[in-house]
Amino acid sequence: MTTTDAGTLRLGTAQGRWVLLATVLGSSMAMLDGTVVNVALPRIGTDLGAQLDALQWTLNAYLLTLAGLILLGGALGDRYGRRRIFLLGVVWFAAASAACAAAPTIEVLIAARAVQGVGGALLTPGSLAMLQAVFHPDDRSAAVGLWSGFGGVSAAVGPFLGGWLVDGPGWRWIFLLNLPLAAMVIAVSARHVPESRDESSTGHFDVLGAVLAALALGMITYALTAAGNGLSATVWVTGTAGLLLGAAFIVVERRTPEPMLPLGLFSSRLFTAVNLVTLAVYAAFSGVFFLLVVQLQIVSGFSPLVSGLALVPITVIMLALSARAGRLGKRIGPRLPLTVGPLLCAVGVLLMLRIGPDASYWADVLPAVAVMGSGMVLLVAPLTATVLAAVEVRHAGIASGVNNAAARAAGLLAVAALPSLAGLSGDAYQVPAAVDSAFHTAMLICAGLLVAGGLTALATVHGNVLAPEDHHPVAEPDCRYACGTNAPPLDPGHPAPPPDRGHPAPEQG
Repeated sequence: MTTTDAGTLRLGTAQGRWVLLATVLGSSMAMLDGTVVNVALPRIGTDLGAQLDALQWTLNAYLLTLAGLILLGGALGDRYGRRRIFLLGVVWFAAASAACAAAPTIEVLIAARAVQGVGGALLTPGSLAMLQAVFHPDDRSAAVGLWSGFGGVSAAVGPFLGGWLVDGPGWRWIFLLNLPLAAMVIAVSARHVPESRDESSTGHFDVLGAVLAALALGMITYALTAAGNGLSATVWVTGTAGLLLGAAFIVVERRTPEPMLPLGLFSSRLFTAVNLVTLAVYAAFSGVFFLLVVQLQIVSGFSPLVSGLALVPITVIMLALSARAGRLGKRIGPRLPLTVGPLLCAVGVLLMLRIGPDASYWADVLPAVAVMGSGMVLLVAPLTATVLAAVEVRHAGIASGVNNAAARAAGLLAVAALPSLAGLSGDAYQVPAAVDSAFHTAMLICAGLLVAGGLTALATVHGNVLAPEDHHPVAEPDCRYACGTNAPPLDPGHPAPPPDRGHPAPEQG
């Protein structure tokens, strides 16, 4: 189909269902990958003889390229065609997945994961952007709602599937799983998905900004990861270089006519405050989901399958209650949900301190993850809506993209820094006593971050900023800049809430 079909497709038609299938399968690739890699980390470390810092980079190499390039990926789709860039991302992601599956060493796996992140940065923005571009306005919210619901199903299946693959044919199959999914996406998209692009997109791409952002994050991440082995000269040099590159990124963004990160958005104190909340809570979520599966397998003796299933209650709670939480936040305002949500999550994290060598799933694990999931369901939807309410409607897309990048950067830095802060390094992740001690320290740190996020919201979010009479209307984001991708980057695949009119839903992935 051609670009002339954009904005006219109806959801009830056969082609509409094919388009929905293509976007669901495409986004599911990234969702499943985030789910199963965490579960497989201990087994990957054993098979490839990797130390903890290498396992950290198995996650962070992917997050680094994804966080650094995701806004650029959305802009490329606008200019050259969303379907074209989406398909390029699918092919790229699949090829990198095959390289991950075949990796003979941990170094090759890390490199392949970085390449996979580039594919994710091309793929992720296109999934929702195509829905918004090709469907009739009357069907758009329903299409995004169905996308969210089906994404939740894949998220719920992910932990079970990942654990079964790791326990069964082996961890390499968690990457090979992407190949048949990619083949289906390519076949359906090439035949049924219409092309769409932003005809007014004629400006230059902020490639320099994207490169500086990725380099700054990379240097800082390297320094934080290496600090676990001691504060060497390399740690100081790379850390300082990362900070200087970050400063250069800000200078470039101020001077370039079309910046990747419009710094003017931060003139809104509410936008700045909510992104600070995002940094705090998503750093905590990432740290929890990184170390919890290690604790369950190494200390508590759970199998990879059971460790993955331990996280399913969070997905179930998000599926069941996210839409209601979104409507509640819209009715009473975001201040209370953004305060109570992180504090409730902190209680859940503190309950995880009971998880030890003799942990029971029903008595120790389930109550903790259920309480944390309840806090997350209060937090996620109002957080996204508040980010959008803090800026003018015309900036909704880039605002959601910036918030998404903040969440992913927070996860990246948390996975890099938390083991060092908790005293875990080298091959100590294979020693139950060392893991248990570090896990308890890390959970206290994560709980502190969540409390800080809740108190920040309490101090900075005032009134019902989501009410049209008190503030400008909250529009659905235009999805060009990875809208709907604000969920925890290293979570077990939490689904997005089905959106109502005027209330966008975050993805996870």
